[in-house]
Amino acid sequence: MDENERLRRWRLILGGDAAGSLCSGGPGEGEGSGDRLSEGDRAMDLALEALYDRRSLGSDRQGGLGGSAPNVARWLGDIRTYFPTSVVRVMQQDALERLNLQQMLLEPEMLQAVQPDVHLVANLIALGSIMPTETKETARAVVQQVVDELLRKLSSPMEQAVKGSLNRALRNRRPRHNEIDWQRTIRANLRHYQPEYRTIIPETRIGFGRKRSALRDIILCVDQSGSMATSVVYASIFAAVLASLPAVKTQLVVFDTSIVDLTEMLQDPIEVLFGTQLGGGTDINRALGYCQGLIRKPQETVLVLISDLYEGGNPQEMLKRVGAIAASGVQFITLLALNDDGAPYFDHNHAAKFAALGVPSFACTPDQFPDLMAAALSRQDIGQWAAKQSIVTSRAKD
Repeated sequence: MDENERLRRWRLILGGDAAGSLCSGGPGEGEGSGDRLSEGDRAMDLALEALYDRRSLGSDRQGGLGGSAPNVARWLGDIRTYFPTSVVRVMQQDALERLNLQQMLLEPEMLQAVQPDVHLVANLIALGSIMPTETKETARAVVQQVVDELLRKLSSPMEQAVKGSLNRALRNRRPRHNEIDWQRTIRANLRHYQPEYRTIIPETRIGFGRKRSALRDIILCVDQSGSMATSVVYASIFAAVLASLPAVKTQLVVFDTSIVDLTEMLQDPIEVLFGTQLGGGTDINRALGYCQGLIRKPQETVLVLISDLYEGGNPQEMLKRVGAIAASGVQFITLLALNDDGAPYFDHNHAAKFAALGVPSFACTPDQFPDLMAAALSRQDIGQWAAKQSIVTSRAKD
C-alpha cells in the first residue's frame, strides 16, 4: 500500500477534522495529502459524517441526517451505491439506533430505498401495529424478500438434518411376525441361503416402516419481547420449514405476557411474522404451562424455549414447571438467542438453575440450528453436542 492510499484510508476513517494532522509536514502539504479525496470518496465521507458525526462524540448531539425524508432517502441511496451490502446493513442498523429513524420505516419510499435484512424485518414487525395502510404492502414485499432469501439458505440444511436423524427410526429392525417385509428380508439374507434345506435363514429381519404420520413432536416456544426480535424472525422461518416435513409434527407458540399459538399459520411464514407482536413483558411460566398441555408423548417430544430468561411472571413456579417438563422425559433445550448478533444478554441466574434441572441453555446461530435439531431428535446429549460445537453452555451453580 503506497503512502497516498494509506492517507486516504485514514482520512475516511477519522473524518475531515483530521485532514490537517495527516499531512507529512511540509508547507502546503496538509490539503494535498490528508484531504485529497476523489468525488466518490467525498460522497462516502459525507455519508459516514451524517451518521458518525465525529464532533458529536461525547455530547448529546447526533448525526446530520435530520428529519427530512428526502435527505434520508438520498442517504440510503448513497450508502447502497458506495458501500458493500454487509456494510450497508450495519450502517442502516446504526442509523435506526443512533438517529432514531424508526419513522423512516413508516413511509413506502423509505422502505424502497433500504437494504432488506433480518434486523429490518424485526423493526417492521415491531412497527406493524402503527404502520399506515399504504405502507403495509411495501413492508410485506420487503419482508417477503428476506424470508425467501432465508428459506433458500436454511431449508435444505434443515430438511437434511431432520431426515437424517430420523432415517433409522423409519426402519423396523425388530418386527413382529405380521410386521415383516418379506421381500426386503429375503433380499437382505440371500447370502444365508442353505442349499441342503433349499431355504434362506433370515438372520436379519426387516419390518415395514412405522405407520405413524409423525415420528417426533417439536414445540418451539418463542419469547417475543423486544430484545428477542431477530431470534423471533429466525425461529419463525425454521418453524415453517419444519412444518413442511411429515416426519415431525411442529408447533409454534410465541409469548410475552400473553400467548399466541401460530401453528395454523406455519404454511405461510409471512403471516407467522406479522402474527407476532414484538415488545411487551415476559411470562415464561405461563407460556411453558401452555406448551406443557401440548405434550402428548414426552419421550418423543423436543421442546425448544427461545428466551433470554428474564422472567416477569412467577420465577419459582417457572422453575418448578421446567423441572416437571424435563423430568417427564421431554428433550428440553433453552436457546438464549437464535441469531448472529454475538453474545446475548440473558438472566445468568435462571440459566444456571435451568442447567441444574437438566435443561441446557446456550446461544445458537442459524447455521448451527439444523444440526442441533438433528441431535435433539435423535436424543443425543445436548451438552456434549454443544461442547463439540465450541458453544459455551450455562452451568449449574455449586
